[in-house]
Amino acid sequence: MGIVKTIKPYHEPAGGWGALRAMGTALTEQGIAVSGMALLARMNQPGGFDCPGCGWADPKHTSPFEYCENGGKAVAWEATAKRCTPEFFAAHKVSELETWSDYDLEMVGRLTHPMRYDAGTDTYQPVSWDDAFTLVGRHLNALPNPDMADFYTSGRASNEAAFLYQLFAREYGTNNFPDCSNMCHEATSVGLPQSLGVGKGTVLLDDFEKADAILIFGQNPGTNSPRMMTDLRNASRRGCTIMSFNPFRERALERFQAPQNPVEMATLTSTPISGRLFQVRVGGDVALLKGMMKALVEADRRAQQEDRGTVLDWDFIRGHTVGIEALIADLDATQWADIEQISGLPRAEIEEAAAAYAKAERAILVFGMGVTQHRHGTQNVQQLANLALLRGNIGRDGAGLCPVRGHSNVQGDRTVGITEVPTAEFLDKLKARFGFEPPRKHGHNVVTGLEAMVRGEVKVFVGLGGNIAAAVPDWQLTREAMRRLDLTVHISTKLNRSHLVHGRDALILPCLGRTELDMQAGGPQSVTVEDSMSMVHASTGRADPASEHLKSEPAIIAGIAKATLGTRSVVDWDRLIGDYDLIRDDVEAVFPIFDGYNTRIKVPGGFHLTSLARERIWATPSGKANFLVYDKLGEDPRPAEPDMLWLTTIRSHDQYNTTLYSLSDRYRGVYGQRDVIFLNEEEMEKRGLQADDRVDIVTLSDDGLERVVRAFKVVPYAFPDGSCAAYYPEANPLVPLYAHDPQSFTPASKGVPVRLVKVAAEQGAH
Repeated sequence: MGIVKTIKPYHEPAGGWGALRAMGTALTEQGIAVSGMALLARMNQPGGFDCPGCGWADPKHTSPFEYCENGGKAVAWEATAKRCTPEFFAAHKVSELETWSDYDLEMVGRLTHPMRYDAGTDTYQPVSWDDAFTLVGRHLNALPNPDMADFYTSGRASNEAAFLYQLFAREYGTNNFPDCSNMCHEATSVGLPQSLGVGKGTVLLDDFEKADAILIFGQNPGTNSPRMMTDLRNASRRGCTIMSFNPFRERALERFQAPQNPVEMATLTSTPISGRLFQVRVGGDVALLKGMMKALVEADRRAQQEDRGTVLDWDFIRGHTVGIEALIADLDATQWADIEQISGLPRAEIEEAAAAYAKAERAILVFGMGVTQHRHGTQNVQQLANLALLRGNIGRDGAGLCPVRGHSNVQGDRTVGITEVPTAEFLDKLKARFGFEPPRKHGHNVVTGLEAMVRGEVKVFVGLGGNIAAAVPDWQLTREAMRRLDLTVHISTKLNRSHLVHGRDALILPCLGRTELDMQAGGPQSVTVEDSMSMVHASTGRADPASEHLKSEPAIIAGIAKATLGTRSVVDWDRLIGDYDLIRDDVEAVFPIFDGYNTRIKVPGGFHLTSLARERIWATPSGKANFLVYDKLGEDPRPAEPDMLWLTTIRSHDQYNTTLYSLSDRYRGVYGQRDVIFLNEEEMEKRGLQADDRVDIVTLSDDGLERVVRAFKVVPYAFPDGSCAAYYPEANPLVPLYAHDPQSFTPASKGVPVRLVKVAAEQGAH
């Protein structure tokens, strides 16, 4: 029986029985209906393993059910009873597997053996670990310049693996560290240091219990960080004002039924989350934020004129910031008509949001990739910082900025050295600890690395996790470049698209998952991760590995390092792999912020990496927090041609990054299909379109290259005028490689100018 494709509105709240049914289905499909529940009981618990999904902070461990629907699915996918064996690869040529969907590839199961691509048979064949390591070393040592190799990192990697990875690549001689964060929150990492002196959030989980208002910008927590819903539910029930700013009316931001709450589950009731949802136009975030700030400044002037105090926190502004005069001048020069046109919101609604924000003594500003993945993503983030600074909402309990990072340790990887732009201080400490001279030249991020591949300047790619071939933009250019590489190496748990978009030589190296026992010479090992709140805690897998042939990520990195560097390495790799405490000792020596690392991770819940901005210490050249002016309002809403729309890419509810748990999106009422485009009925009428019509989506490119995805189904949806949406990664071919934030190099996946071309019914039949 084939997959049923339907569009059917979903009327239930987020979470609740729907979440439990979906998680139970996932566990059953993976053949672990019983054992999976026992495994979930150890997730996000002291002595257990950290969720391999999102990076939301762990709570105070007051419940045995500290996991969400999508966290349960992530565990089901990792702990699956299904296996991707050498026999499977022998039966399926790579050219055949290329025709499979990403979902079908994932459903094959866990990788069990190291595999090498054989061009003669067009299949992957088993290879010994020693031969695999030797092959990598031979390719790397044959390069005339270490900068011809790129070392990519996924947010799944632990602190220990990431530290060893950067240590090896720097001893090898390069700072080429394209990283998954380059494609999501790099605008935060670049923008916030200029504003506040730190590149991370300034809140702790406890702050959600104290906030008077929580403002959520460009973030869909019900899908991308569902454990956040418990904190939002609790805040809503105690009377906290919650407002959401997003093109979609996300179900979880409307109402939520807590699966851990027996009363809500038994009575089929739910909790309203956002008291107000503002559907900002795609690309209109700067305009919205400037409008809110303009409304605050105007309200402050009125309050002072009428001797009613102030709206802005002038004591904080005068004592802790610089640049307020320039910001106010820019806001005064910005016209309300332009703000309304670009944000897609009327002035009255923006003033309503500003008034609610001004009323709150303590407010948290939450934001996700809907803010960062734009050509002006850095400025988006900085305008959010401005909004927080105007009310003194940095550096006090119940207030602050909360960037919601994606993968569970994407923030930790950066903290322990995964960066293409290392500071001199860090490199000096690395040299002092290990005795070699690390390279000083800045390396590749994802965009510059892909550009170098296109030019033929990169010959070897090593991927520590992830699915880069699916995650990157501009597939026509980028995948062709990947296929021209001399060697691709992927350290993975499951089969994915990147294994099929391979170099002339290619390796798949299977690793342990987060749930599995990591036994080394010194006994069972724990790794550590850093969540979105900068809390560092231990993760200890206990499940039997999916195969006796798996190695841990640190062990694989050490094997590659030894085969590449040989006796010239100054690092005792075997010693470090035997006892991960020794890796953490090295981390502490290089990064003093980890003082007492091995002792502090033994405390349930771990420890917090101090944020200077949280303490109102500003590590900026001015020694103050900076109001930063952006003289534009975001993407120009005036169409380059009459039918132009701004496309944003989105994730479905049954998805995590590029991993698809099913082909459905329950909360948006889409079942069994992903080749759809969401469009409001007025925009459909303008183009003579009806529900279920098929259209080609064509990018309005600046370089003359055709970028198109074919025969997507039109789905009517309440969405802002001039805007449309399609799923990631299916819409990634529409995102030009050149379309990125010039400061952070974050691809502009949330703002792509496109037009729609209706196709004949017979062409659209799938």
